[in-house]
Amino acid sequence: MTRLGRVGAETGAGWRSFVRRRTAVFFTFFFPVILIVIFGALVRTDPTGEGLFTEPPAYYVPGYLAVVVLFTPLSRLGSEVARHRDGNRFEKLATTPLSRDEWLLAQTVVNAVIIGLASLLILGLVIALTGATIAFSPLLVPYVLVGVVCFCGVGAMLGSYTDSQDGAVAASNAIGLPLLFLSETFIALDQLPAWFEPFVNLSPLTYFARGVRAVTYPDAGTPAVAGLDPALANLGILAALAVVTFALGARSIPRTD
Repeated sequence: MTRLGRVGAETGAGWRSFVRRRTAVFFTFFFPVILIVIFGALVRTDPTGEGLFTEPPAYYVPGYLAVVVLFTPLSRLGSEVARHRDGNRFEKLATTPLSRDEWLLAQTVVNAVIIGLASLLILGLVIALTGATIAFSPLLVPYVLVGVVCFCGVGAMLGSYTDSQDGAVAASNAIGLPLLFLSETFIALDQLPAWFEPFVNLSPLTYFARGVRAVTYPDAGTPAVAGLDPALANLGILAALAVVTFALGARSIPRTD
């Protein structure tokens, strides 16, 4: 079987495994919907112009998308790798032609399809519930795909280095929640202490948020990067980080248990 055939077969198996778990399917799409309803429809902009959620609704589109681009790969890949370790499935995998990077690529494709569908749902709800005016750009697709690759690599590392499936889920939440709110998604950089800015720049999600905001809400005035267009520059940075995290994630997956 060719490399493409192996990845395709594993992708099909991963997709069937996902759709069979109805609870996982439900919460994958339900969680971001709840956030949009709470933050977008119930929590309104502060009329004094101070505090949180003072920006126009379109400003927070990257944050809503980040919910699935960040949490779905971290939790799904982390728990999937941990589950494979608990069941000694990587030991069996080592006897097949399927390599670790092919296995991770197949899981990433499954996550990309799931998150792509969830992103369409999110964009539709944001427009319907908040009245946000969003500029649709072809660059939005690669941003979502590259973000998925990046955080699938991180999720694979979490599943490889934690001691159990519960530990992987706990670690994904412990890492994901701070990143979600401290990566220029829902909280603007000028609302954070000046000394915290270098830490914001260490987060891959920051470049996702800045780039998505640049392509969906040009009026936000996303700053250029080294004189380059912010939409393309942030995508380039995110892509470089995705290559690194995917390689580290594939390398961390055990050959045997």
